[in-house]
Amino acid sequence: MPTHDSTLCYLVRHGATDNNEQKPPVLQGQRLDVGLSDAGRDEADRAAGCLASRRVDAVYSSPLRRAVETAQAIADRHDLPVEVIDGLIEVDVGEWEGLDWNAIMRADPDAYEAFMTDAGANPYLGGECLREVLDRTTPVLDGLLRDNLGRHVVVVAHNVVNRAYLTRLLGIPLAQYRSIPQDNCGLNVIRFRAGKASVMTINSVFHLAGRGALGG
Repeated sequence: MPTHDSTLCYLVRHGATDNNEQKPPVLQGQRLDVGLSDAGRDEADRAAGCLASRRVDAVYSSPLRRAVETAQAIADRHDLPVEVIDGLIEVDVGEWEGLDWNAIMRADPDAYEAFMTDAGANPYLGGECLREVLDRTTPVLDGLLRDNLGRHVVVVAHNVVNRAYLTRLLGIPLAQYRSIPQDNCGLNVIRFRAGKASVMTINSVFHLAGRGALGG
């Protein structure tokens, strides 16, 4: 449990959408603002159940529906409001919004190869690179950790946002962000103390009872 001089944060990826469940998954960034699928609502309920017996003092969310619906399921168990933070929005995937990686590889092979080689420096075509995502989300996430000393908080964000931030905390190059798994409704536990954030748990999925990971 955090003391008055520390923060405990559950960083959660949202539940699945129909796009996540496609094979291969369809990219959804900032513009495909869809809600959870039936499987995603079940995942959100499972995450909420996992956290129901734990202390939660505040619930924060990206503004996108898939994140807000996940956050609401968690917040309802604690009679808390969901505090929407625009800066937690998912990466802008540009011209690749609504496409899967196979279609992208065929349509834009050079941009695809550059992105796959180093997504930290090379953007989604017409969108953001991971360095831009990290630069805009780090002040937001660092601020939440710093401003919630003595509290337990839940932050519901996205695959790329979470992975980018976790690479920073773990000291992993952004180009290796795919080495950090982020299942839908997986839980990451971060503790902030004495001005430093430490990752205690990455992508805990025990509460999902064997549900498979979904990409995108």
